[in-house]
Amino acid sequence: MICPIVTSPVLLQIPSTNATQADRSVGENLKETLQAHAHECVGMAANMIGVHKRIIVVAGQNATKKTNEKILSKQKGHTLPEPILMYNPEITKFSKPYETKEGCLSLSGVRSTTRYEQITVRYLDEQFNERTEQFSGFTAQIIQHEIDHCNGILI
Repeated sequence: MICPIVTSPVLLQIPSTNATQADRSVGENLKETLQAHAHECVGMAANMIGVHKRIIVVAGQNATKKTNEKILSKQKGHTLPEPILMYNPEITKFSKPYETKEGCLSLSGVRSTTRYEQITVRYLDEQFNERTEQFSGFTAQIIQHEIDHCNGILI
């Protein structure tokens, strides 16, 4: 189900609680909502659809800054790479900080922030199997943004 996007900073700053298998439908709704906004968004957290659970979805390993450029220019018809759905994601390692600017579907404008080029994330996959993976580049940036959402942190 495609869900409406929450834009209230007050609601977005409420930290999320851990997801359980009972929250699988939230993950599916999040994926569908991300795909519906593929022309303007590369990642989402469950609080962006009004559910305060630690669930995120990101465009996938093939996402690039070029994808972001298309989104920033709001070209219609763009589809995302296969999304990665994560339950209870946690960054366990990070390195190579850099400054960047990001936008957010829930907020207007673009803001400066610090991100890390390489991260290691522990999470539960769609089958609720524990995984630990390394991400770099733009995919790592998206994951960091969405985990910030889970923690009630806005850029």
